[in-house]
Amino acid sequence: MPEMPEVEGLVEYLRGRVTGLHVTKATVSAISALKTYDPPLTALVGTAVTGVERQGKFLDVATDGGIHLVFHLAKAGWLRWYDLLPQTLIKPGKTPIALRVGFDDDSGFDLTEAGTKKSLAVSVVRDPQEVPEIARLGPDPLGGGIDRDAFGALLAGRRTQIKGVLRDQSIIGGVGNAYSDEILHAAKMSPYALAAKLTDDEVDRLFDAMVSTLTDAVAAARGKPPADLKDAKRRGMRVHGRRGEACPVCGDEVRSVFFADNSLEYCPTCQTGGKLLADRRLSRLLK
Repeated sequence: MPEMPEVEGLVEYLRGRVTGLHVTKATVSAISALKTYDPPLTALVGTAVTGVERQGKFLDVATDGGIHLVFHLAKAGWLRWYDLLPQTLIKPGKTPIALRVGFDDDSGFDLTEAGTKKSLAVSVVRDPQEVPEIARLGPDPLGGGIDRDAFGALLAGRRTQIKGVLRDQSIIGGVGNAYSDEILHAAKMSPYALAAKLTDDEVDRLFDAMVSTLTDAVAAARGKPPADLKDAKRRGMRVHGRRGEACPVCGDEVRSVFFADNSLEYCPTCQTGGKLLADRRLSRLLK
């Protein structure tokens, strides 16, 4: 799933290419992806792009018509950019393309989604706050959205595992499964630690790890075309997606805990005092 750094990379890439251009085409081929109907998607045609911003893990394309194209790439979605947009007919149900947008210099992009579980979301709104998930977003961890004291206040009293707190978009906007693993590894903290029980020193360490991990990841994504962002993300991961490999800090084997639709990765030596966390799938089988 694209998270804050990759979305920020996409935002910067689009901002440099479409600002000032007029929309000439906006076609949806996956009806389930379009979450709004007023204003219609066709209202974008003829408007000029005035800016591209990030809201958590959402991309927000603003136009001079007072209309915003807002989309979330979900777990398997991506943006495919074309200097020369294909003119081939998109057949609904026959292609991974969910949305095609074209501009008056003949460039454009497709939003695609792989797999059978479709979660990509596209909204056309007059104000990004009309998208419920954006209205509920917690503060952004970068750009001055939250300081250490405010971060500590968010954690106080939450008897919830810190991994889940970091992923909760209503608490902190933009962090997902991959970067929460990376942040916790950098902070040398168990993903199962309870937020409410963290000491002041642990909160300090976690806040610093969050800011530095995300700042470095955004810097690594900056300037890269969409086609290169996924590989850049994978190369930057120290534990996420590295099951069975050596931890780059201590050399211990990176371990996984599997859940219904995802997994977490961690280093036992760095994060849990050498303790192996139970694999939930195996635990169910043994019951």
